[in-house]
Amino acid sequence: MTNFADIGAARDRVLQTRLDRAAKADAGTGTATTIDPKGYLTSLETSEFDPSKVQLGEIQRVRTLLDSVIKTNPKHAPAWIAAARLEEYAGKIVAARKKMAQGCEMCPKSEDAWLENIRLNEGQNAKIIAANAIKNNERSTRLWIEAMRLETDLRAKKRVLRQAIDHIPQSVAIWKEAVNLEEDPEDAKLLLAKATEIIPLSVELWLALARLESPENAQAVLNKARKAVPTSHEIWIAAARLQEQMGNATKVNIMNRAVKALVKEGAMLKREEWITEAEKCEEEGAVLTCGAIIRETLGWSLDEDDDRKEIFKDDAKASIGREKFETARAIYAYALRVFPTSRSLWLAAADLERNHGTKEALWQVLEKAVEACPQSEELWLQLAREKWHAGEVDDARRVLGKAFNQNPNNEEIWLAAVRLEADAGQISQARELLATARQEAPTERVWYKSAAYERQLGNIDVALDLVLQGLTSRVMDKKETRFPRSPKLWMMKGQIYEDKGMIPQAREAYAQGTRACPKSVPLWLLAARLEQKEGIIIKARSVLDRARLQNPKNAELWAESVRVELHANPPNVQQAKILMSKGLQECPKSGLLWSENIWKLQPRTQRKPLSLEAIKAVDNDPVLFVTVARIFWSERRLDKAMNWFEKALVVDPDLGDSWAWYLKFLMQHGSEEKREDVVAKCVANEPKHGEVWQRVRKDPKNASLSTKEVLMKVMKQLEAKEVIN
Repeated sequence: MTNFADIGAARDRVLQTRLDRAAKADAGTGTATTIDPKGYLTSLETSEFDPSKVQLGEIQRVRTLLDSVIKTNPKHAPAWIAAARLEEYAGKIVAARKKMAQGCEMCPKSEDAWLENIRLNEGQNAKIIAANAIKNNERSTRLWIEAMRLETDLRAKKRVLRQAIDHIPQSVAIWKEAVNLEEDPEDAKLLLAKATEIIPLSVELWLALARLESPENAQAVLNKARKAVPTSHEIWIAAARLQEQMGNATKVNIMNRAVKALVKEGAMLKREEWITEAEKCEEEGAVLTCGAIIRETLGWSLDEDDDRKEIFKDDAKASIGREKFETARAIYAYALRVFPTSRSLWLAAADLERNHGTKEALWQVLEKAVEACPQSEELWLQLAREKWHAGEVDDARRVLGKAFNQNPNNEEIWLAAVRLEADAGQISQARELLATARQEAPTERVWYKSAAYERQLGNIDVALDLVLQGLTSRVMDKKETRFPRSPKLWMMKGQIYEDKGMIPQAREAYAQGTRACPKSVPLWLLAARLEQKEGIIIKARSVLDRARLQNPKNAELWAESVRVELHANPPNVQQAKILMSKGLQECPKSGLLWSENIWKLQPRTQRKPLSLEAIKAVDNDPVLFVTVARIFWSERRLDKAMNWFEKALVVDPDLGDSWAWYLKFLMQHGSEEKREDVVAKCVANEPKHGEVWQRVRKDPKNASLSTKEVLMKVMKQLEAKEVIN
């Protein structure tokens, strides 16, 4: 008998593997691998040799091989070390010591052989071996230090290091060990002073001595160090940090002198190396020195012909990525001195303060920005918004007043002032501002916002009157002040008539609108949905057919046509499939169409295979990713579902429906902490798009809702929609 259950399970496993592979390919790297190299190496380091799991014959074969190597070349120390370790791993420590002793006899000048012999022995034997090792290698720093570490008494350790200094006075490592053993700072200073006399080119010793001295003496030490090692940038940085410590960083520009001296000596570092040094200073708390390094070196080797602005931006982003925010601030400060009127640089600097700085620092940056770029409406609006969010309503009004003076008749500033008054509950002031804006800045958006505001307040007749005025073409003072081709005004006209229950007038408004604005897809969709609500499916089909002729290769129109057939009474599934096939031929890379096809036109068993095909056909589409996540959700594969939801949010965080679906998933299968994190991220991103999201967000009843409240409402509508589907 054929076991169909096993065949089905095997097919599912194959499809799952392909989906995982496709997901990794979508992650952006074409070299996906199932092995984590970092974790793999870590596991290798932690693995230990277990003699019980190794056959005796294998150890014997390796032993024979190593004996052969030793006989061939008895002066080869690594072979002796390998042979001794083999015996140690085999549990024969005495044999290992004997083997290593023979190795030291044959290779008396090998540091590694003696160190291995010391490691295998302990106590007094190790000390005797160390003494013999030093007799054969009097100038080996490693052996002297190892001999010192074998001593347990502090005086004995010091005695060994003094002998080492007598034999190798030029060894910096031995001097450092000797200094570290001194408990009295004065004795350590004496040792370092002697060390710098003997090894004047060791920057490390000079810096160690300067750290032990008082600030005044440290300055003298660093002056001597600069004369001894004129090519060392470390000494100059230490001098700058000393001035910062003494409170003279703003008076004495050490880094300016450093750059001149290093250029003269031909020892100037590259820009990238200076940035690294600045980040080290920031990490150690020397913020002023960090800023001085950036100020004096960031433009080094860059010509005016180079794309310096982009280079500076990349430098700052890299520092932010490494969480070195002071360095990034210094980079932006330098870049803004070079390009004081660059709007993009000011915005980037403001983003840094918004995400990683204080409220006051952000205000300060934006205030400087509007002084440097008074014609930039975006900077003015950001400053006003930040003041408003901080509760400084009067300050926000003052900012907008200054913005008006600098940018008269700017619609964005007018509308920002209206939003400010509306949010503050000052209805009469908001209306007055809108009336003035219609006179001073009579743009299409101002008219639309005026009508939308009255509609939000429930003044339907006033809103309709404004819409009708906006759609009337008039010429005043040789200027056309109305907008008969505004799709938003036509849409609002039809929606107001729908709200009033005047269906024929709404139908006529949409018909006139589609004739005036045939390229407006949302207008066509509203016209078709009106007919669907009224149950006139034939007319809805006709509207969508004309819409597709005017707007070919539009996925939204094809998806709506499919839905019309599915929502007919009875549903016309066959016609829906025909339309979907045509739609996918015209729009093969539409995630919306693929998602509709997978979720509404396919049986459950075909959803996963079709989703694999869709992922191959479409490049990173969040709607499709959410659909794949929902498929895994329905199969109770929760980790996979969460992974695909998060991929959708990374691809397009502006899509509100993705946030709502993910939160709905987490309401059932996530922790409270995870849900709060997703809500916070959604609020921070302030999504503006999404089929259900826009419908909820633009509903006049929801005008006063926060982003979080809209998210919750959208999630509930998704639940209702799923029940219907």
